[in-house]
Amino acid sequence: MSGKVPHTPSKQRRRSSDPEYDSQAAYRAALAALVSAKSRPFAVSGRVPMDPNNLTLFFRSQSGISHSLDFPIDVDVDMPPALDVLIASCLPHPSASGYAENETLFYPPGLPLTATLELANHPILEAVRNTLFPALPVGHYLTAIRDKLEIWPKGNGITIQSRPLDNRVATVLVTLPVKFRGGSLVVRSLDGMEEKFYGRGGKGGDLEWAAFMSDCDYEIQPVRSGCRITISYAVQVKSFGPAGIQPDPLINPSDHFLDLLSPVLNMSRGRRIAFYLTGEYGVNPGEVLAESLVPNLKSGDSILYHALKLYKLSPELRWTAGGYIWAVDQTVEFANEAAESPTASVARQPLSVLSGARLPPIRGPFSSGSEPGEDEVDDLRHRVMKSGAVPLVETDIVIVSDIVTFPGLIAKERVPFVSALGEIEKLVVNVLMVVYVP
Repeated sequence: MSGKVPHTPSKQRRRSSDPEYDSQAAYRAALAALVSAKSRPFAVSGRVPMDPNNLTLFFRSQSGISHSLDFPIDVDVDMPPALDVLIASCLPHPSASGYAENETLFYPPGLPLTATLELANHPILEAVRNTLFPALPVGHYLTAIRDKLEIWPKGNGITIQSRPLDNRVATVLVTLPVKFRGGSLVVRSLDGMEEKFYGRGGKGGDLEWAAFMSDCDYEIQPVRSGCRITISYAVQVKSFGPAGIQPDPLINPSDHFLDLLSPVLNMSRGRRIAFYLTGEYGVNPGEVLAESLVPNLKSGDSILYHALKLYKLSPELRWTAGGYIWAVDQTVEFANEAAESPTASVARQPLSVLSGARLPPIRGPFSSGSEPGEDEVDDLRHRVMKSGAVPLVETDIVIVSDIVTFPGLIAKERVPFVSALGEIEKLVVNVLMVVYVP
């Protein structure tokens, strides 16, 4: 006897109709958006605690007459004559929204303009660095150069600002204390994210500012009443050393120093010469490369490095100790091979090694306080060579202190290490600035 088995319909619920699933999916999407925004901030805003009555803008009209504009201003109550002159001196932006009640204006860059507002007197750049450039290397600084003044009158057309072609890394936009409504600032990042800053419309006792990365587009939404006036600043990265994100050092060697260096380089053609650094930098050669000191070079070390760069040479910093030298891409790191010693648990430690004399051992639980013997020196030399260091005599490097007496102190960087006898000691490494002169 045959029969048909009845088909049981699937009782699987469709996830799209599950309110709990939809809620969790929305929650995950919201969290993902939040984490993404937190990990890649591209814009930030804040306020400058400044009395608007202390702000004055000085400018020159097209006819060559100088004027001053005092703040705060409410154009719906009283239109200062100087503001009329400022508006008449400006040029229009090309509009992207077709017909507009009023054109967006900018002050001609060829006319002089100055304000009593100085960004250096306020921690704006520090806030920009902490928010937008948290990984900026030590020795690098942000500077601000006034870019342009723009006026957004009532009913302005939406103008998408073109990205500047200079070497700025960010833009700071300061809103002057002129009352307005509307006129929100919209900033769009390179990956399509958007930030909108509504602001307070020039009200209150503080000046509003916003900063955003140089690869962002921004626009000002239509102003419904009043007038919005902004001053923009180009933020650039500077450094005391010619290395890093944008090599643009703040210092230059003097002509006298270059005149002293020139004959040395001319008589060193075809040689690889080296200078000892003299500054103290407080780093562990077992953990960092000598090249990492470049942004932090001090005093004569910095001047010499800059001067060599001006001659289109390529100086490099390398660790050296006891007649040995490490490659530019090597740290001074090797393991304590005394596996049978009671200090084997701390055997693998970074090391800086001697430069001439040994320092006395630090008295500790493993220290005998005795002078190192010849076997210890040989063991240390063996480990130095095993770490990758090579004898200086086997290289083509000529150290200038071998030719003339080197004045002043030589930089010494120290790290502790555990000797084969279980003593905790400090060994010294120097830094050489090596350059090949073609």
